[in-house]
Amino acid sequence: MPTTSTRSFPWPVVIGIVLIGLVLRGPIIAIAPISGTLRADLGLTAAQVGLLTTLPVLCFAIITPFASFFVGRAGANFATTITVIGVGLGTIIRSAGGVEAVFVGTIIMGAFITVGNVVVPVLIRRDVPARRVGIVTGSYTSAMNVSSMITSLATAPLAQAFGWQAALLAWGGFAVIATAGWLLAIGPRAAFHVGPLRPTLESGAFETVAIDTQSIPSIQGVHARTWRSASALLLSLAFAGQAFSYYGVTAWFPTILEDEVGLSVTAAGSSSSIFQIAAVVGALGVPLLSTRIGIPRTFVLVAILWVSCPVGLLLDPSAWFIWGFFGGVAQGGGITIVFMLIVQLALNGTHARGLSAMIQGVGYALGATSATLLGAAHDATGAWTLPLSIIVVSTLVFSAAGLAGAIRANRTRSPLAR
Repeated sequence: MPTTSTRSFPWPVVIGIVLIGLVLRGPIIAIAPISGTLRADLGLTAAQVGLLTTLPVLCFAIITPFASFFVGRAGANFATTITVIGVGLGTIIRSAGGVEAVFVGTIIMGAFITVGNVVVPVLIRRDVPARRVGIVTGSYTSAMNVSSMITSLATAPLAQAFGWQAALLAWGGFAVIATAGWLLAIGPRAAFHVGPLRPTLESGAFETVAIDTQSIPSIQGVHARTWRSASALLLSLAFAGQAFSYYGVTAWFPTILEDEVGLSVTAAGSSSSIFQIAAVVGALGVPLLSTRIGIPRTFVLVAILWVSCPVGLLLDPSAWFIWGFFGGVAQGGGITIVFMLIVQLALNGTHARGLSAMIQGVGYALGATSATLLGAAHDATGAWTLPLSIIVVSTLVFSAAGLAGAIRANRTRSPLAR
């Protein structure tokens, strides 16, 4: 029987996966550019506005185990469908007006995005030929960064022109586009089928998978041993460093530009978008580079760029454009290379789901503390030296743990083999 790698390239499904990336980051980033407006209109404190930006990341950490269970029971296709519809529903509720609606809508969005975080690596592992995993993963993470860039740049102007509710509602368009693309890719019948599905080798259509009950104990054993795998633990630690650094820089880069470079609030907000824009270079460049020099060497280059961002801001903040660009390339490449390793290490779809849930759950749990911890460090010292030094440490953790995990993954396809 032909293997997945011999099938024709599943363009419709890949396009659907890339469009799903649009809803998994951009809509939740939209709060940051209008945080001042929300404080004034809703009477929120700075801490409450900060909680709005942190809530989705907390959802990623807390709900990931439940998302993994849901994906396993409902199947990857139905879970993906629920993800895009749920994010759209949360967007509508968040934009309805009022403090309760903003918080409830944000939590709903965070919960369904968590399902998407878990299920997309499963889809890539299931449907994409092995030789194309890198470029598809890079395209998917690029879509996340592109949507973040668009919302960062356009939310404030939209809010000025039409009000903050309309500005937040506008990003429901991402969910509409993603839903349409996904339904066209696999068809309504497969999209709403509850249970495992797989693509048929001949036609690319989807069929129900018959589950062999005798194989269940061995699959459960693989899942249980994931938490005792050195490779999985190293990648969890690397993703924690990645998430902590990303959310820390995202939250405070504009303020650093105001305080250290002297930019106005508006200029700092637009200038800091280089950190999101440059991520596309890393997300697409890492898969191409890794095919030439291998994942471990590619990881070294990403790590150097990541460390240079906070170190550069410490030593020469006037060159912020360079450090923001380097950091953007690194954060786009960093998340891409971790997802590539998850897919590479997975034995099957069940194992991919377990690895994805574990690595992202641990990573986002630590990443959720970033903005608050760095803000507290700044408040305690009145300067950005300590917060940036903390980010330096987190990028070094990403570098050391990720490189060790990449080397192990390069030696063996499965983390359970060692």
